[in-house]
Amino acid sequence: MCGIVGLFIKNPALESELGALVAPMLSEMTERGPDSAGMAVYRDPNDKGCKVTVLSQKLDFDWASFEKAVNSHFSLNKFTVTQNHAVLSLDNSLSEVEHWLASNWTDLSVTSAGTNIEIFKGKGNPADFIKQFDIKNMTGTHALGHTRMATESAITTEHSHPFSTGQDLCLVHNGSLSNHNRLRETLKRAGVQFKTDNDSEVAAGYLSWRLSEGDDLDEALNHAIEDLDGFYTFAIGTKDGFAVMRDPIGCKPAIMAETDDWAAMSSEYRAIATLPGAENARIWEPEPTQIYSWKRS
Repeated sequence: MCGIVGLFIKNPALESELGALVAPMLSEMTERGPDSAGMAVYRDPNDKGCKVTVLSQKLDFDWASFEKAVNSHFSLNKFTVTQNHAVLSLDNSLSEVEHWLASNWTDLSVTSAGTNIEIFKGKGNPADFIKQFDIKNMTGTHALGHTRMATESAITTEHSHPFSTGQDLCLVHNGSLSNHNRLRETLKRAGVQFKTDNDSEVAAGYLSWRLSEGDDLDEALNHAIEDLDGFYTFAIGTKDGFAVMRDPIGCKPAIMAETDDWAAMSSEYRAIATLPGAENARIWEPEPTQIYSWKRS
């Protein structure tokens, strides 16, 4: 049992309040996932290069030396450290940066890469995560969050959601896949790389692969209905929007709501109830296999 939340800002005037709106939603999911929490936030796009978020398992990691090394190899625009994460905004190509990181900094792991996305993860109570990463003061266009109750893998930062396996793509998942081990091997042969044994990372990897094969997001999700066995609610973030889909049975809880200012989803209504105007929102339970999506024009 886990908790997922998603918020898409429709009114640009509210982008400065994204974190303040998402933080209470995530907090309401604590009972569904007390082991760890994570969030993907889309903000501060770097369309001239790339943006990469890296994670260290050491709280005392020497970020100053790392920043110096990055500066000596690349054109670094911005370098921000929060807890054991650093966000790098560079003028260089993503493939060049990722290759350099993999070759020289094996003690760091990439949580997200693209132009807009940043992913932060932490073990422990979601309230601590919200405070440590100053979630309430984050700005942006949309965000997805997850609170985890570990049932199929260890309580580690790497196993926490969201998972990102493609540029500006992330996934949070409530449920369980039954064919993820076999599918992981198939995707590996297609060139998809995985960092953990978590079934949710396989779902993210599958979507990345389908997109690389030419699908748009709706097409990739329709293929997922055929190829992913199990029960799940997926919330997927992209550079310019987010989508929600439930499995064919629809046995995992999910609720959605929309106003003129925002669109939101969560595992339970109490998270949506924290949003301004929720009392006047259009509220519904997503139908099984139906794709609900929002995209910035």
